[in-house]
This record gives sequence, C-alpha cells and structure tokens, in this order.
Amino acid sequence: MTAIRPCPLCGGQCQPFANFSLTIDHAGLSDTVTGLSGWQCAAADCAEMLFDDDSQRRYAQASDALVLAARRQTGQELRRIRRKLKLTQADAALLTGGGHNGFSRYEKGLTQPLPAVINLFRLLDRHPEMLGELLRDRPARQAA
Repeated sequence: MTAIRPCPLCGGQCQPFANFSLTIDHAGLSDTVTGLSGWQCAAADCAEMLFDDDSQRRYAQASDALVLAARRQTGQELRRIRRKLKLTQADAALLTGGGHNGFSRYEKGLTQPLPAVINLFRLLDRHPEMLGELLRDRPARQAA
C-alpha cells in the first residue's frame, strides 16, 4: 500500500490505515465489517476514507446484504398483512396501482415497494375496517 496519496476531495494527504471496523445501518438492520484498510485524509475538515480493493468489495457486499435482508423483511410484513386482509396478490396489486406481478415481487423481496404502499398496508393492518372503503371506491377488475 502506498504510504501517502492525495485526497480526491480536498487535495490533502491521505495516510494509510488498517484493521478498521465500520458498522453499516440500513432500515433498522446493521452489520459490522472488520479488518478494513485503505487511506484516510489527514485534513481535519475532510477525513475522507478510501478503501483498498478488498475492503471496498467486502463493504459493498455487506451493504448489499443489508438491503436484500430489509427487502425480504418488508416482503414478509406485506404478505402477513395481505393474508390477514384476505386479499390475493392480484387484488393487492390493484389496490396499490401496481402491475399483476408487482405484489408478488414485493413479497419475494425482489423489489422494494414505494413507501406509500408500505404505509397503506401498515395502516390497513391497524385499521382493517378501512379496506371496505378502499375497495368500494376502486374500479372493478377487468376480465382477462
């Protein structure tokens, strides 16, 4: 590892570091990546960190794993609420304005639903009586 390198942000000098641990937080989940190494800017008003290739890869993998875990967690919550409301995935997709496969993809954790979808289902979880009002105002499903 090169001893000193210029900081890409402020032009100051970056010093090498090793064995650094960093905790990543995402959507209420966290993971700590240990043994990170790279360079850190010595300028007090900058302190930018640059990871070496291996540390950058491990940090990115841990971050990606948290995002996927949060999606699965959200999907499980939406599935539980949808079943509680006795809705099919197709009905849930119509209710939220999504496509015919949209809700399935949410429940599998393949895509992250908009916050409005999550908020709607959390509200319906607490107040299931509101579902009748929403369904009454929804256009009828088209025959295939």
